[in-house]
Amino acid sequence: MMPTTPSAPSPSAASREDVDTAASRFYDALQDLLWVYQFRDRDHACYDDISVTECYSLEAIEREGPRTVNQLASLLYLDKSSASRVATSLERKGYLRRRTHPEDARALQLELTPEGEALHSRIRRDIEQRHRELLADYPPEVREAATDLLRRLARQAARTACGRKP
Repeated sequence: MMPTTPSAPSPSAASREDVDTAASRFYDALQDLLWVYQFRDRDHACYDDISVTECYSLEAIEREGPRTVNQLASLLYLDKSSASRVATSLERKGYLRRRTHPEDARALQLELTPEGEALHSRIRRDIEQRHRELLADYPPEVREAATDLLRRLARQAARTACGRKP
């Protein structure tokens, strides 16, 4: 009787192991990146007198346009009371104002003031400068591929964020 030799894993099993290994390595790499970006300043102001969450709020309203508190909460994955506190703080500092919603007089929309727009522009310029320095050593095709990958990952992650089903 001939001894049996272990068979090679099927292509699908080998592929699954590759994906499992890649997922583990990706997790570690993404955690490294997120820790730097999310936690570097968590106990400090992002810029001047605003917190990191307030920075994200300025960015969300700048990108998406005027929003209600509920919409801002959804964009930032916050509960309504937290989003309301952030909005009140930004309003008190002069970066945000509440206006009557153009389609529903009972609702209020949050919009940036000229001071809020100026602060957002300054923050973005500063961060883009840091990103220029970060990306400078990579060839254009790598920079483009990295940007494309991040956009695709963000879209996919948003579909399943906070326990949501795709």
